[in-house]
Amino acid sequence: MIYAKSEPVEGLKEHTDRLIRNYENLKKLYSDKLNNEIMWKLLLIAVKYHDVGKVYSPFQNVIRKKIGLQLLSEPISYDIPHNYLSPAFIPYNKLNINKDEMKILIQSIGYHHERDKEIDIDKIKEIIDKDLKKSIKVLKTELDIEIADKIGTKYVSKLIKRIKTDDNFYYLYVLVKGLLHRIDHSSSAHQDVEVDRHKNVGEYTLRYMKSKKFSLRDLQKFALKNKDRNLIIIASTGIGKTESALLWIDNDKAFFTLPLRVSINALFDRVRKDIGYSYVGLLHSSSLDYLDESGYENWEEIYEQSKMLSSKLNFSTIDQVLKFPFKYRGYEKIYATMAYSKVVIDEIQAYKPSIAAVILKGLEMIYKIGGKFMIMTATLPTIYIDYLRNRGIIQEKDLVIREFLSSKIRHKISVKEKAIYEDIDEIIEKGKNSKVIVIVNTVDRAIEIYDYICRRKGKLQKIYLLHSMFIQEHRAKLEDEIKDFAKDKNLKGIWITTQLVEASIDVDFDYLFTELSTLDSLFQRLGRCYRKREYDMNEPNVYIYTKDVKGIGSIYDKDIFELSYKKIKKYNMKKLTEKDKVKMVEELYSRESLQSTEFVKEFEKALTFLDNIDDYDINSKEAQKILRDIQSVTVVPREIYDNIQDLINQFKNEKNRDKKREIRRKIMRKTVSIPIYKAKGKVTKVNIKGLEYIGILERKYEFDEKKICGKGILIEQELANIL
Repeated sequence: MIYAKSEPVEGLKEHTDRLIRNYENLKKLYSDKLNNEIMWKLLLIAVKYHDVGKVYSPFQNVIRKKIGLQLLSEPISYDIPHNYLSPAFIPYNKLNINKDEMKILIQSIGYHHERDKEIDIDKIKEIIDKDLKKSIKVLKTELDIEIADKIGTKYVSKLIKRIKTDDNFYYLYVLVKGLLHRIDHSSSAHQDVEVDRHKNVGEYTLRYMKSKKFSLRDLQKFALKNKDRNLIIIASTGIGKTESALLWIDNDKAFFTLPLRVSINALFDRVRKDIGYSYVGLLHSSSLDYLDESGYENWEEIYEQSKMLSSKLNFSTIDQVLKFPFKYRGYEKIYATMAYSKVVIDEIQAYKPSIAAVILKGLEMIYKIGGKFMIMTATLPTIYIDYLRNRGIIQEKDLVIREFLSSKIRHKISVKEKAIYEDIDEIIEKGKNSKVIVIVNTVDRAIEIYDYICRRKGKLQKIYLLHSMFIQEHRAKLEDEIKDFAKDKNLKGIWITTQLVEASIDVDFDYLFTELSTLDSLFQRLGRCYRKREYDMNEPNVYIYTKDVKGIGSIYDKDIFELSYKKIKKYNMKKLTEKDKVKMVEELYSRESLQSTEFVKEFEKALTFLDNIDDYDINSKEAQKILRDIQSVTVVPREIYDNIQDLINQFKNEKNRDKKREIRRKIMRKTVSIPIYKAKGKVTKVNIKGLEYIGILERKYEFDEKKICGKGILIEQELANIL
């Protein structure tokens, strides 16, 4: 028998038949979206011949050695990948395809594994002459496919110069190669390449809304009516954007993206549990942990289907699905999937300019290959729309831009020409009888304000601190606590936090005290105060502080901050409408306004890079790293690390892979990501295999698990000073 795999043992015919079944499944389910006869023809040939090169004796011996069989004699033993050899066996003269299609076929098979291995035609010729030719007979006997009677190296010339974006048949190549990747990976994992094709999330959403006696809002009617077009929706918070997106997706395969994992998890739960649509996947760096810890019975199945992109609807971070603009080796897998999918980008304003450039480049590519997209946002920088217009993507027949703004007045603002710490007494007074949220620009400032208030709190009921420098376990508790606090009408008090809450936590407070940030960020903060309620009082419910503001020049662009200040101060002691907010952001982020700012430079630099990137220059992990914008390190505070020594020892001694993974997840809950510059000189390495990427932070950490409060990492307090 010719073997294809060792774990589990699988013959080449069995493996190929599995791929053919997945091919037929994909064609049956999505040929209405991928209506391209020659693509399906080439894909079927690629599926049948992709692994025939595994008949090469050294490859067979690798498997035979693993499963304890006698080794074959090796007339030659060059290290040449099987995918470079497979095209040799195709009977090209019987396929009725032209030269371009032949090249597509040869490269789709030749690069269905992306290896850093040069193609050596002399070695391939030797392999064919001394090893492969003698295998023709056995291949004809074992496989139900036609094998060429005479094989040679003629195909290699079409393998060497890779097909790239400027080739006329580029998109056909992307589809054949990308879908071969999908089918091969799913079949190797013994899974269906696509599932639940006919489970319509639009119908489930309508049924859910009917059961709750919700009538369709204007935005939702619009999304339903325009489900065959690309949409850009600018809408106020609390206006039903999520349901609108689900109605727009309707019966299509889709990827729904958000900036933060906590928001994605919440949406995943909501769609499964509230709307009752269980045909959803979850895809981000810790989705496996979340699914397991949340008690989903079929968590492994959900995870595997998500990983294979098989789920009908996938909730994801952008680093998982929008990395194809980097054209890394193997990017065709995701890009081809986009050809028959819809993509929702929620909260695009939350991404930094360089990441927004990747998203917009991705949308341009999706548009060109036939997929559809929807952008949902409360505020959209004008230069993003300019980009889509300049690239020819905004055309009336294809794309609609529409605003859906609430007519409710929710905020009256006071612009204070002082620092936020100068008004501690006023914040405390408000907190005694109301729910108050304080949002500042840095963790250091949040801790400073927390200390001020704790020293002078008097009869204040509750005071909490929430920022990004708590370990995962404690941050999750705090996020639950702030939501419970906001919901409980009887509780009064103060939450001090950072921009962490801008897009991730759905809460509603009575008063907001905030440092000024850029306008897009500021208006997200306003969304945590009088989120849906109308405000009709004379006194302000939002206080904006403009002096001694932290994070300017580091977190927020200095030029945009200054421009934001000039605009917002005109509204001092005035009520803000939703139109006011959108208009201010439009003006602020216009090209004229931003000329020569770091924001525009970063955005354009990223676009120039993406427009000129060499295909296959980087790999998938490198592309993902850029998108994640990794400028942080993962650490366990020393006091926590010393308290989990039993867990660390269990990890070191555990031999079972699944149990070891479970212990690692428990350890990860004790970690926190902190900026590299803050960690410098304060971290000790963990020299334990499997935990090398974690460091021990030699700084104090404070959290009371019973009271669910504390300060988190105190980065300036060395342990020696506390002892």
